[in-house]
Amino acid sequence: MHRPVKYFEKALTVAANGAWHVFERLNRISPNPSFTPAWSEKPLLKSWQKTKPTLGWPRTTDSLCPKCIPEARDQILNGDGEVSTLVNEKVGEIKAQIIERDGEIRMIKDCPIHGHFEDIMAVDVEFFKHLEDVFPGRDIRAHNDEKLHNHGSSTIKHGRGSVLTIDLTNRCNMMCDPCFMDANQVGFVHELSWDDIKTMLDNAATIKPKRQMSVQFSGGEPTLSPYFLDAVRYARKIGYISTQAATNGIEFAKSPEFAREAAAAGLRYAYLQFDGIGNAANSHRRVGNLFDVKLQAVENLYANGVDIVPVTTLINGVNNEQVGSLIRFALDNPKKIPFLAFQPVSFTGRDEEVTEDRRFAQRYTLSHLAHDVKTQTGLGEPARDWYPISFLGTFSDWADLIHGPGRDWGQFSCGCHPNCGVGMAIMVDKETKESAPVTSFLNGDRLAEDVKSLNDAARGHFLSGLGMALSVMRNYNPFKAPSQFTLKSLLEKFDKTYGVTGKDYGKVTPDRTFEDIEKRRQDRWNFLFIAGMWFQDLFNYDFRRTEQCIIPYATQEGEISFCAYNTGIGWRQIVEKMHMNATLNKWYEERGRHQIYAGNKDVNLPTVDHSLLLNAGDVHKGVQTDLDEKGIAKNAREEQRLARQATLQRTPEDERMEKLYREQIMNETPEATPKAPIVQIDV
Repeated sequence: MHRPVKYFEKALTVAANGAWHVFERLNRISPNPSFTPAWSEKPLLKSWQKTKPTLGWPRTTDSLCPKCIPEARDQILNGDGEVSTLVNEKVGEIKAQIIERDGEIRMIKDCPIHGHFEDIMAVDVEFFKHLEDVFPGRDIRAHNDEKLHNHGSSTIKHGRGSVLTIDLTNRCNMMCDPCFMDANQVGFVHELSWDDIKTMLDNAATIKPKRQMSVQFSGGEPTLSPYFLDAVRYARKIGYISTQAATNGIEFAKSPEFAREAAAAGLRYAYLQFDGIGNAANSHRRVGNLFDVKLQAVENLYANGVDIVPVTTLINGVNNEQVGSLIRFALDNPKKIPFLAFQPVSFTGRDEEVTEDRRFAQRYTLSHLAHDVKTQTGLGEPARDWYPISFLGTFSDWADLIHGPGRDWGQFSCGCHPNCGVGMAIMVDKETKESAPVTSFLNGDRLAEDVKSLNDAARGHFLSGLGMALSVMRNYNPFKAPSQFTLKSLLEKFDKTYGVTGKDYGKVTPDRTFEDIEKRRQDRWNFLFIAGMWFQDLFNYDFRRTEQCIIPYATQEGEISFCAYNTGIGWRQIVEKMHMNATLNKWYEERGRHQIYAGNKDVNLPTVDHSLLLNAGDVHKGVQTDLDEKGIAKNAREEQRLARQATLQRTPEDERMEKLYREQIMNETPEATPKAPIVQIDV
């Protein structure tokens, strides 16, 4: 039975619906022109001024040949080609078609040299269509960016981005599959100097539109950099409100003091590598007590005011059964887990030469994620509750409008292509743990259309705020919301996110204190955001996506799209080779070796006690065996091992990997490395 307040709220929504229609008719009369804010040299865009790439299907786009690209990259790395060709020529580019076939969306393409390629884009046509239908359009075109955005066909063209990624080092204290950057195994060290880091952060703030960005320090393992804490401090000092670390959590788990120092420096989020619940789900990383490490990292970081975002690379048949386990973990611990980030596998780095059989068996798309969430947890309808993360751009535009032209930074905005990233929001009661998808009780499609009309009218703070309140109320269904959730709670959530009324919910600006963090955590309702970010590989590459990338890499060669850097032509290998510090042996000789956890070594932890609630069934779930039953390898190394067993051949790559393992894991000197017997290591 519904509480009486729900019936009262239903009456309010009916009244708000009537008031909205009157308001909206009046608001359409003589709309105001867009203003040019201080953070842009171009005016705010009306909804009809926003451009879109060609969407729907069948459609043609620009892609890359999976065979031409490695050949061209090797030529440059070997000194037989020039980096300038990547800027001035269309290296390895071919046309691709996106089509529907047998209830799936596929990319198909043909290279005149290497033949036919195809891959799966989605296994649910309606889901894919919904994402493209609600895409609001691109952000303001990037400007004042010529020195940083100059990478030929891979150049970022739209918006400012949302998360600036800075790889502090390519050293890591683990050796994992998959690893898109091939950490520890490229034979040299690429590590940024302090001057490099400052320059990249300063440069990023010059690009217009100057939107508020998150800065994510990554690697390798960023905590191995001697400048990690200094980098966090400096990012906070110059105005970035959200400083993050993409980390495996080992250093934070080992040392509560290090977690305190990072929080004091300004670390706001830890994007924590998190493969699943229990030891079995983490066993492929070859660290004996890795799940204990994750739990201790969560405890130490949260206690010091850092929010944790578990990040999981999903591979079909390998760990996609962990989707439900991870969501249950977040729902059971709503005070400590506000966000989940899933990343469908990208076949790059060590996996670039994946066989077709393994690629199709392991391919995991955003549509797979939406269906696994529904199947494993019962949450969400794929074509109703999942939206492209760029959908929130309409609300960012509204926030830009109500905050006026004088602000130094624009609103945080995720303006990526609708095929790049998706999300579903779950409202969770932190006390009772009752939950419901937000769009099950809030009509997301109609709300966005209402907000577009507010943005196009371009009224002042009061009228734009009033219009938003009326729209939220009319699109709210109190009977579908969690039992203790109210319309007041919903309006406060919007206010807390966008700062409309000026009420103090606890600051998020760089001068925030631990008291501000605690104040924001007092909110009874956790807006759990389940995100999926699908990075491209050479088999599904689309230049329309890289053009509006929201996760640029800051490098010594400018800011480069995430996918162009890690996949595509492989700017990472080229940039790191151009700016390498030393070979591994030279680095170790001069600076010593850093510790690497592999070979099922345990991490020495001060304690394994924790306060997190774990589902016993999820903890004790065994390793997923789908691919074992089909006789398909789980990773590149296993695939290579099976091929060698079949041919009884030993390749130069075998020699290199054995040498690296002995030097880095076994701490043997090159002179002491025996030539025999052959030892096959799987790390």
